[in-house]
Amino acid sequence: MTEKKSFVYSSGKPEIDKKIEELLQAAGVIENRREYFEMIATVLRFSFQNTPYADVRLVNQSLKEIRYAESIFQPYRSFKKVTIFGSARIKPQTPEWLSAKDFSKIMVESGFMVITGGGEGIMEAAQFGAGKDKSFGLNIRLPFEQKPNEVINGDPKLISFRYFFNRKLHFVKESHAIALFPGGFGTMDECFETLTLLQTGKAPLVPFVFIDVPGGTYWKNFVEFLSNNLLKRGLISAEDFNLFLVTEDLHEAKKEILSFYHNFHSYRFVGDNLVLRIFRIPPTEALESIQKDFSDIILKPNAFSLSSALPQESNEPEIAHLPRIVFPFDKRSYGRLRLLINRLNLF
Repeated sequence: MTEKKSFVYSSGKPEIDKKIEELLQAAGVIENRREYFEMIATVLRFSFQNTPYADVRLVNQSLKEIRYAESIFQPYRSFKKVTIFGSARIKPQTPEWLSAKDFSKIMVESGFMVITGGGEGIMEAAQFGAGKDKSFGLNIRLPFEQKPNEVINGDPKLISFRYFFNRKLHFVKESHAIALFPGGFGTMDECFETLTLLQTGKAPLVPFVFIDVPGGTYWKNFVEFLSNNLLKRGLISAEDFNLFLVTEDLHEAKKEILSFYHNFHSYRFVGDNLVLRIFRIPPTEALESIQKDFSDIILKPNAFSLSSALPQESNEPEIAHLPRIVFPFDKRSYGRLRLLINRLNLF
């Protein structure tokens, strides 16, 4: 393998760059060598600019948390996971608690693992439903309210974060679906942050489900608030409502999640193009319909094309066999993109 001799981002000191390369060579780093070089160079740049101790400590602790969390998730990469949000204050055996428990159970039976905040209330209910072996707990260190629930406490898959931003990163990054039950400020924070990431394309689209108990109004009132105060004032778009589903039916929630992966596998950007990886190529007439119906989200007419794996995707050999649909996406119409994925999942 030929190593690149120059890097986009260095320490700024050639003699130090040489030492970094020697260190990577001694450590036997081959894969992702450029990225590791830049990580080390970034750390050294902090020291060169006399960064205050508090900021150095924050970066150090953050990087260690991310590294540790990666080590916990790594053995389970082959499993799809659903993140479940909801209040720590919901009491055991209440309708919301039982609903979260039942939903978690049916998702595990469908082949998913479950990620929660590791605390009590909805989180505990979900982990009772999933069982310890199929659960991850992403706890946050707080002086009150948040302590590990009895299901996940003591399990190696319980991670205790110092920083909320690291915890949120892994809630979203490790998840293939997200379900929200009623909750307080924390749940609303997780709700709006995740919706923002999906709306702006900063996180890949995944099924996003609001679950209420039969006859419940928590999420119905929330959607009414979005419609009456955000949509009517033009602060969000009508297509943003395609990013989520509101339901009282646990089996409808399950169907929403499972159907998302019926034909769709994943996507990534390659230059200006979005590459949709799918399991099955739709019939010719269906592709012609897609070309027409979704012309508003592409940057030039009739630009949808079928493709095999692109050369830039060579770092994902495990899915090289999947067919692709490639097109120059406008990088803003993610609600419409969700509808396109729904269309592809009909086949």
